[in-house]
Amino acid sequence: MGDMTPARRVAIGTTALAAIATTPLFWLLDGPDSAQVAAACLQAATGVAALAYALFHRPSPAAPPPAPAPAAAIEVIGTGNAVATAGGTAVTGLTGPVGSGGARVENTGDAEAHGPGSNATTGRGEAPPR
Repeated sequence: MGDMTPARRVAIGTTALAAIATTPLFWLLDGPDSAQVAAACLQAATGVAALAYALFHRPSPAAPPPAPAPAAAIEVIGTGNAVATAGGTAVTGLTGPVGSGGARVENTGDAEAHGPGSNATTGRGEAPPR
């Protein structure tokens, strides 16, 4: 609503005020008692306040999105030994992408591969082909 032209604001305001004023007016035409008069006044005041708020309220600018949290580092320490046979894969360290947090690989065990198609990775390496 912040980009509404002044002429459009006046047109919408005039139309809304006419609708707000006529609603209790029609209600009160039948000889109202004091409760109906009070209710009509309250209804009209509430309508005028809501209209004024809608026309003149400026929303606050959006806050910038929070900065992304730093990626956690990957740690692989003291993994032990592994053996692969018959086309299997033995990994005692880290394979695959690390991401922006980095990686720390220490004291990995021995990885052994026996037989055709077997793979072994110890320490930091690329993922074996599948």
